[in-house]
This record gives sequence, C-alpha cells and structure tokens, in this order.
Amino acid sequence: MPTLEKGRDIAERLLELGATIVLIAKRLPKDRWGRHISFQLVRAVTGAGSNYEEARGAESRADFIHKVGIALKELRETSYWLALVAKTSNLDLDREIDEANQLAAILMASKRTAIENRAR
Repeated sequence: MPTLEKGRDIAERLLELGATIVLIAKRLPKDRWGRHISFQLVRAVTGAGSNYEEARGAESRADFIHKVGIALKELRETSYWLALVAKTSNLDLDREIDEANQLAAILMASKRTAIENRAR
C-alpha cells in the first residue's frame, strides 16, 4: 500500500491556491496599483508554498518551526491582499480567502504542535 509523504496534502493545497491566485493576478488592472497589488499577492502566496516545502525538508525541529512560521506569515499576507482585491474589484474571492485562512489555521496548529513536542 502506498504511503503519503508527510504534509503532501497541505503542499498540494498551497500549490493549488498559488496557481489560482496567479490566474486572478493576471485579471487585475495593468495600471500602477493593479501591478503593485498583483505582485504583492503573487509574492505572498508563492512564498507561503515555497516556505512550506522548505519546512517539509527541515533539518531540525527548530528549522521546521521557523519555516512553517514564515509560511504562516505569508498566508496571512495573502489573505490581506485577497481581501483588498475583493474590496476594490468586482471579483468574488470568498473561496480563496477561506482557503488561505484554513491553511493558515492548519500551519498554526502544526507550528504549535512542533513547539510543544520540542519540550519533550
């Protein structure tokens, strides 16, 4: 029976969210503000995914905690930029905001568990 690589499901969700947001960013206006927001949004979501991948390959528990923490920060920033886009456009981004928030909650719990287990 094949085994799932630890954290693969979260990595896949982050990758899917990143791909979705890249497509959303392509739809934003090409003016100064649209380009700025698009860049920040894509930078944040891709940072979340790439830092989570680094956490999955962490060299120590401390390294894992640090990298998951960075991924968590990037997801929070992603939620902010998505909310800003939703408020300034006619795009319905509730699903994407919800997914970013769910993933942030999962990473927060993972970080908390790693911190608690560090003391053992």
